Parts: sequence; structure tokens; C-alpha cells
Amino acid sequence: MNFRKIVKRLIPSGLFAKIEPFGHLIESVFFNAINGFPARGLKVIGITGTNGKTTTAFMVHKMLHNAGYKVGLMTTVAYGAGDDIKPQVYHMTNVPVPELMRRLKYLKGQGIEWLVLEATSQALAQNRLWGINFEVVAMTNISQDHLDYHKTMDNYVAAKVKLFDLANRNSSGLRTGVINADDTTAGQFSSVTDKPVSYGIKKGDIQAKNIHLSAAGVKYRAVIGKDGYQINCHLPGKFNVYNSLAAVAIGRVLGLGKHTIELGIAALDGVEGRMTAIKAGQEFNVIVDFAHTADALQNVLTASKELTAGNLILVFGATGDRDKSKRPIMGKIAVEGADQLYLTDDETYTEDPQAIIQNVFKGIEAAGGQDKTTVIGDRLMAIKAAFAAAKPGDTVLLTGIGHETTRNMGGKEEPWNEIEIAYNLLTK
Repeated sequence: MNFRKIVKRLIPSGLFAKIEPFGHLIESVFFNAINGFPARGLKVIGITGTNGKTTTAFMVHKMLHNAGYKVGLMTTVAYGAGDDIKPQVYHMTNVPVPELMRRLKYLKGQGIEWLVLEATSQALAQNRLWGINFEVVAMTNISQDHLDYHKTMDNYVAAKVKLFDLANRNSSGLRTGVINADDTTAGQFSSVTDKPVSYGIKKGDIQAKNIHLSAAGVKYRAVIGKDGYQINCHLPGKFNVYNSLAAVAIGRVLGLGKHTIELGIAALDGVEGRMTAIKAGQEFNVIVDFAHTADALQNVLTASKELTAGNLILVFGATGDRDKSKRPIMGKIAVEGADQLYLTDDETYTEDPQAIIQNVFKGIEAAGGQDKTTVIGDRLMAIKAAFAAAKPGDTVLLTGIGHETTRNMGGKEEPWNEIEIAYNLLTK
């Protein structure tokens, strides 16, 4: 058990919630100091939001790298510099402060001048990003997540908004915030931003027009005034119109040329565990996606349905020791979006697996989806059953694990690479 967990058990939860950010602030100052303040001199692009952070970060990194910039990347999936991108082994986007400082020091030693960084609500609320000066920041979207920590949506949004406040305090930066104008919380972000730049499909400074969705990705024209960008994004789904639009807006704010922005987005073929297609010669589609929030699940179901001639078969669950209130919502969304459901374990952590499944099943029952739902606790057996049920033209969608190579079951990490597991099952 780590020191944080020991302290959390010894003092009242209300008091712990109040003092925890101060503890992390002291920790951040200390580890910044002993590592020589590694973020100093770096131009950092911070990206926050509930979903889409990783994909948007990869797009921006690709744009800058292809344009010849010395740029690093830190996301849920990976971190590194230039072409040397390493897989993320922690089950969190923003790693603990000591590891964050070590990675920043390493990346700076690799000669980077720019860094594209995902910023989570918890890291922002806990002051774990202290010492990092943000040049430009962006918000992808906001929907329910992490309420086990933040308790209310107001607290959750306030934590995200903190990133924009940090950018405003950087007197040597661009003090610009890129905001999804179609999101209901857009006003809260723009109100604290010196130089807001908005994007969206319905409204915004930069808007997507003439959108074409296909299995190969999304194509559209990004329009701002008399200027336009012809965007060819190789990642499918309407949500990737938003992700790529955010990247276009960031590129424009940074002063990148039209050609550089267009080529940078077109150069990204995919992000591991984000609508990843598994092709092993089978007659049905298999897609692996990290979707673990209600909004993300709805997005990938919609995108997968558009690619499916037959039935959409979903294998899913919910994470233990996390926001329980979103579980029945995910169950309801699953019923509405898929033709056949296999409800199974995701990562249980220390929670009772059956209790997690029951929470999700309440939403399935409320939506009248019992008859098309099969409950199989063993995730491997659930995937096997879904593959056995699939017919030519169907799609099997595996959600929740995505890019991760381990999962936490009963408080212990065990090897689990869903992309490899799916491929191996299909080639047997």
C-alpha cells in the first residue's frame, strides 16, 4: 500500500479531499526542484476533455513532427520524442509526479522544444502539473466521468477549466484556448480565456463543412472566414471530425501553414486502441476501442454501426472502484446502440465483479435489453462467444480495455493485451 492510501485510511474523507491538493503541490515543487525544473523552456500544448484527448494529441504531435519541430508527446497511450514513442504502462493519463518529472527530464534531454501533453481533471485538481507553462490549451468535450473523485459535474468542469487559467498565467505564452463550441460547457472555458478560438460542426470560429463519413475515415472542409483546409482524417467516426478540427485549430494558432496542417492530419493512420480494426481474414469486422465512458461508448457504437452491414455485437463492462453512477447509463446506451450484448468484466480493481455487472445490468433492464444480453463474467470467454456468434457482415466491438497491456483484477495487475488476444483467437 502506498503512502497516499495509508493517509487516506487514517483521516476523514472530507479532510483528505481538502488537504490532498496541497500535498501534491508540495510534491510537485520538490520533484521539479530535484530534477532541475525540466519543463522550463519547453513550449507545452495542453489538451483536456473527457474523450478525444489522446487522438487529438497524436494529430498535433504528427503535425509538428512532420513540419520539422522537435516535439515530445505524453498521452494515455504513449510518451516519447519524435518517432521514438514508447507505450504507456501506467493505467492513468498523467503519471505520478516523480515519474512525470523523470519523463520530462528525459524528453528534454532528447532535445525537444515542444511538448503535446494530455491534462486530466484529477491532475489539474491536485496541482500535479505545477511547474509546466502552457503555450496553448484545448478542450475536446465534456461528459460525465470521474465523479467518484470530483463528486459533482460542476467540480469536474472546474478542474478542466483550471488548465485554461494556467495558460492565461503564462505571460510568455500565446495565452490561447481552443474550445469545442458545440459543447454545452464552452462558455465556461471561453470566459477564463484571454484569446479563445472555437471550433465545431454547428458553430465556432472554425467549422467543418461538407462532411463525408466512411469506413476509411472522415473527410471535410474546415472553414474559417475566407480560409479553408481540406481535411482527410484516416480515423472513422463523427467524433473524429471534432478531434481533427481541434488539431486544425491548434495548428492554426501555432502559425502552421495550410499544407502542414492538412498533411499532418492525413499522416496519422491510427491510434492504438482507438477504433482499432483487427484483420485476420475473418468474414466479420472486429474493432477494439478504449471507450470507458457513456459518451465514448455512444460515439463508438454510432461509428461502428455506420460501418456494419449486419448486426453490431458489443462486448463490454465497466471499471471497478470508479464512478458507479455511469454504469447503468452505459447499459442503457449499449442496448440502444448494439444488436447483441455480451456483458463481462472490464477491470475490477478491488470491487466485487458481480456487483459491477449488476450495476450495468440495471441500465440494460431499464432499456428493455435483457433478451439480447448474455452475461459472461470471464472476459476471454465472452470474446470467444461473441466471435462464435458473428456472421459475415457483422461487427464485434470490444470496448473498455483498448490499448492497455495489463488489467487490474482483484487489486492485482495481470497481462491482458486485447488487440493481441482478439487476433490470436481469430487465427486459431
